[in-house]
Amino acid sequence: MIRAFDYRPELARHRSEIDAAIARVLDSGHLILGPESAAFEAEFAEYVGARHAIGVASGTDALILALRVCGIEPGDEVVTVANTSVPTASAIRAVGAIPRFADVDPRTWLMTAETMSAALTGRTRAVIPVHLYGNPVELSEIVPRAHDLGLRVISDCAHAHGARRRTQRIGPIADIGCFSFYPTKNLGAFGDAGMCVTHDDATAARLRTIKNYGMDAERVAQCDGINSRLDEIQAAILRVELRALDATNAARRDLAEQYRRGLAGSVYAVQEIEQGMEAVYHQFVIRCPDRDAVIDRFRRHEIGYGIHYSPPLHHMPAFRPFHAGRPPLPVAEQLAREVLSLPLYPGLRPDEVDEVLSVLLAG
Repeated sequence: MIRAFDYRPELARHRSEIDAAIARVLDSGHLILGPESAAFEAEFAEYVGARHAIGVASGTDALILALRVCGIEPGDEVVTVANTSVPTASAIRAVGAIPRFADVDPRTWLMTAETMSAALTGRTRAVIPVHLYGNPVELSEIVPRAHDLGLRVISDCAHAHGARRRTQRIGPIADIGCFSFYPTKNLGAFGDAGMCVTHDDATAARLRTIKNYGMDAERVAQCDGINSRLDEIQAAILRVELRALDATNAARRDLAEQYRRGLAGSVYAVQEIEQGMEAVYHQFVIRCPDRDAVIDRFRRHEIGYGIHYSPPLHHMPAFRPFHAGRPPLPVAEQLAREVLSLPLYPGLRPDEVDEVLSVLLAG
């Protein structure tokens, strides 16, 4: 069987370091808000080139906290894309705001300044571009256009650990960058974890306060807050994995290039990467006009797959009312009918990629 995702090859590669990291935490006497979390925040901030990194309990919490710190209130509108995972919109709803959905570029499958602008209204207060599948959004037009309109930009970086726009890593280009360390991510914990990154001192201070019940250093609550803390064991594991991230991302790019070569000239379109962007291939996704038939072949040959994402968010019951009466999103809707994620993870062998391609192209 070829799995769609398997963390065990990388675990085996780093098992002794991970075991030692866990033991170090258990022997330290610090399980929450200790030295491992502080060290990981500093190391991750340096890695992405941010002035501050604030560890939280999950990627969803990172988005929720970012929205709160940006002053998003009930009834405000936040523009994001419909071809993303549910948590992006769930975070918007968690602060009482209204998600508004923008369409995406038909080549990159990402938000652009033009698709963002088409979704704006007089009640828009923020936008959340999504670096889908690890392919960086071109923020050089989105951020200044949003800022000119008084809007905040929160970057959903859940798929994009280590991705670059030219020499700059994804994350601190926006007002706040939000990362998930869910186990399937390029930098994955052994449970839930997340991070906010920012260059702004005041933003970072407020994130640190709100994530810990709104308390200051004297444990006096200064504002409403929540419990969203990165625990020491996950931080210690992530420190080990961060040291290997460039290598594992390079392995993903090699596998993706093998897929691209094998699919050249076929009916299966792939996501385009803009010039100057370095993608990290959280997923390798194709547009598959015969998706049901391919899935049937994969099942018969015990090949794992994923569908990221269908249906689009604006067609889901939880979010459909917020798109009522608004224009259709033809690109996102077509993608939802066609996208198929092929197996891709460090440890997947080239001969397994060849087998996936053989079964895929057999139709």
